[in-house]
Amino acid sequence: MRTRARTRIAAVGVLAALSALALTGCNSGDEADAAAGSSAPASDPASTAASPKASSGSNSSTSGGDSSSEGGGGATAACTLRTVSIKFLMSDHQATEQQPANGTLKFTNTSGATCTVVGPTTVTATDDENKAGPISADNSKEGSDAVDIPAGGSATADIGYNNLNTEGTARDTCPMGASTVKVGLPKQPDTTVNVLKADGSPGGYFSVCGDSFKVGAFTAG
Repeated sequence: MRTRARTRIAAVGVLAALSALALTGCNSGDEADAAAGSSAPASDPASTAASPKASSGSNSSTSGGDSSSEGGGGATAACTLRTVSIKFLMSDHQATEQQPANGTLKFTNTSGATCTVVGPTTVTATDDENKAGPISADNSKEGSDAVDIPAGGSATADIGYNNLNTEGTARDTCPMGASTVKVGLPKQPDTTVNVLKADGSPGGYFSVCGDSFKVGAFTAG
């Protein structure tokens, strides 16, 4: 009897030991899983750190696009009848056989932004009494390079003409005399402009002896 009791006690002890080992194995596995789980968030900061770099890259490409659009927006527009006022001033001196009279065609930028005079500008004069046919000239041969006019600024072109008749007397006896002229900008309709005296006062008279005159290149200022 004692032998059987001891055998049962021993068996119970073995079972207890095995149960303890099984519990220990389970606990260690759970701890390993927990450790593995706790190590996973450690990779999150790395991925978080990568995010600003990606967004930084997208920002730089956006700013690059903005700079190119700014460059496109910086291009100046051509001067039009809406952005410039025009004056035609007669010469302040009588022509001689050696030197023509020199009038002035003046563009003033009345807009709030720089505009550019591009292409040839045409001037047409018609006799007030229709005693002579219209005469016209442009600056395509004299020089029609683009000229920028800042807001409020001006550009001028010389008008060379002969107002000395064959007798060498008064300028108002030329075949063609006009108190107004028509000025045409590229791709713009002609506009009528009063002829002013050399000092800018009204009452000027564009008297041309001959059948031609010249329009010079524009210069800023």
